Amino acid sequence: MTNKKNSSAIQRRLIPTYIFLIIVSFISVFPLYWMIAAATNRSVDVARGKITFGSYALENFQNLTSQTDLWGALGNSFLYAIVQTVVALFICSLAGFGFELYHDKGKDKVFSILLLAMMIPQVATMIPLFKMISSAGLLNTVWAFILPSISTPFLIMMFRQNSRNFPIDIMEAARLDGLSEFQIYFRMYMPVMKSTYAAAAVITFMNAWNAYLWPKVVMADTRAQTMPMLIANLASGYTVDYGMLMMGVLFCSIPTMIIFFVLQKQFAEGITGSVK
Repeated sequence: MTNKKNSSAIQRRLIPTYIFLIIVSFISVFPLYWMIAAATNRSVDVARGKITFGSYALENFQNLTSQTDLWGALGNSFLYAIVQTVVALFICSLAGFGFELYHDKGKDKVFSILLLAMMIPQVATMIPLFKMISSAGLLNTVWAFILPSISTPFLIMMFRQNSRNFPIDIMEAARLDGLSEFQIYFRMYMPVMKSTYAAAAVITFMNAWNAYLWPKVVMADTRAQTMPMLIANLASGYTVDYGMLMMGVLFCSIPTMIIFFVLQKQFAEGITGSVK
């Protein structure tokens, strides 16, 4: 009886906490709900603050596809984001693998210099980067989009920190079995560090998908525009169709939400440095 009374007393004390968490959850989810609801209403209804679902979703979708190159922008965003994610994961994981698991007197100094790049704002390097990309004739290409971001200090640091949990005995045993260093990387390191790869993939894909400023600089051709650029163009006219705009925002948000929900467990493990 005493245990039941203590348990019920604890539950009663937790009621305010549950109420607070429920309220915060509703506040957090409301913008997502409003985005979906606004995509189903007319522009005038959205401007008036209507928050219930309407019956104009198909009309907004038809206007979006007829007035913009929606599928082209979606295809460009997927292409740029996927290529950048794959290349960045390979380069940054290889760098983190080398920085942590190989011993050299100067590697810590090199890594410290590399981390200094995190202090430099993107806008400070935008003009020289644009001149380099323009001189190489890469404007309006996937390489113009991904080259400045395929090796970031944050991802290298993330892989190096998580590599500290990588069992060194595996590498020594693999060397005794005659495996080369690249074979150790592909056959031993990558499978063990899969949670870190998942977390890095989510971060890189979201950053690439939501990038706006740099693509706006190097993607002058409308055929190379991405989803954030398309949405910005929809919102910059003299008259804005808010229903069509929110339908575009919905299409832009769906891929990142799917990626996060599919990889959320691995993302949490990778951020906390878990290695399996």
